[in-house]
Amino acid sequence: MSGHDEADLRSRVARLSTEQKVRLLTGADFWALYPEPDAGLRRVVTSDGPAGVRGETWDERDTSANVPSPTALAATWDCDRVAAIGRLLAAEARRKGVDVLLAPTVNLHRTPYGGRHFECFSEDPLLTARIGVAYVRGLQNQGVGATVKHFVCNDSETERMSVDVRIDERTLRELYLAPFEAIVREAGAWAVMAAYNGVNGSTMTESPLLRGILHDEWGYDGLVMSDWTATRATEAAARAALDLAMPGPAERFGPWGDALLAAVRARQVDEALIDDKVLRILRLAARVGGLDGASPISPAPVDIPRQLRATAAASFVLARNERSLLPLDRSGPDGSGLGRVALIGPNAEIARTLGGGSATVYPPYSVSPLDGLRAAGLDVTFAPGTLGHLRTAAARAPWLLRPDSPDLPGGARGGRPPRSQQSLGAREGSGAP
Repeated sequence: MSGHDEADLRSRVARLSTEQKVRLLTGADFWALYPEPDAGLRRVVTSDGPAGVRGETWDERDTSANVPSPTALAATWDCDRVAAIGRLLAAEARRKGVDVLLAPTVNLHRTPYGGRHFECFSEDPLLTARIGVAYVRGLQNQGVGATVKHFVCNDSETERMSVDVRIDERTLRELYLAPFEAIVREAGAWAVMAAYNGVNGSTMTESPLLRGILHDEWGYDGLVMSDWTATRATEAAARAALDLAMPGPAERFGPWGDALLAAVRARQVDEALIDDKVLRILRLAARVGGLDGASPISPAPVDIPRQLRATAAASFVLARNERSLLPLDRSGPDGSGLGRVALIGPNAEIARTLGGGSATVYPPYSVSPLDGLRAAGLDVTFAPGTLGHLRTAAARAPWLLRPDSPDLPGGARGGRPPRSQQSLGAREGSGAP
């Protein structure tokens, strides 16, 4: 722990006043924790996310490596490769001044309609667990903290802020808790994020699962932070094993700050709980080199483009290869070359390398499939095909005609224009629109 043992951390907590301790429990701003000179604590910085290390500010002037989506990482079935991606992310984090990465997301793909599935690994808890363990080990072995999220059952974007997931004990443990348990027990995750949703009647920032499962059953010694603005109640969240309410400051976000200080002074919240939360914050800081007397680990240099290309290629899953068509023989059967290749679909021309929200970064460059194939020397003919994000276009001639249209082969009656050219709101003979 960078030379800081438990006795040292507890002595640092003891130096602080109640006001200083309570202040540390809410973020200083949207991404960082408060520094506290009396505890030897510098500012500790967090950052999204699952697609790369974004940093505190991001635009095309402050680019980030864009790693393959977590679903693609899981599709490699390769723990060593994913651990290498963790090391790459650690190098990116240190380059951008980040101590704690808000990843990985280990919720499950319950349904194809899940709006953030591209941030998650898999629908399978075992695969999610194995990939998650490798990811966290690779990241934390280089001195950057992982934040395993979103604890727990945050597997739907529909009403995610208010939904109460009702779930039986066996399903909860064998499916939804399983990846978290493996990562906490095996990889020793330094941080866990409590989700927006509730489980069996308790919102997760106030849930008994935080203490009962994380602390008591799994022996978790790390920090539990809230998802952004997920902390709702002063006393209930303080009594639960929630350690850090994000984002900050408390005057703008969250229910702690002065309200929590008043609750402690009124003995509605035991100050021993506050001490434990501060201890966990200092423990995280020690692990990432955020206390005086320690410096962050300098991750080994990484060939980022090469590693990202190799990982993306390893994520491709070939389900069927009829007549051994793939890989394409670029020499051609008669030695004359492959000839022209047809490439169809809008995403072939414009590289779609990431989703949105927490998984948004600005890569220094991207290469579309069309550009990549042409750069490889292939003669490619491109067509955009169907634009899936738009509604299907209204049918029109010659695909939709009135039965009595003069345009129909074999005769015409009435001479009216095709139906697609008429007002859809009008009734025949009414004279009204």
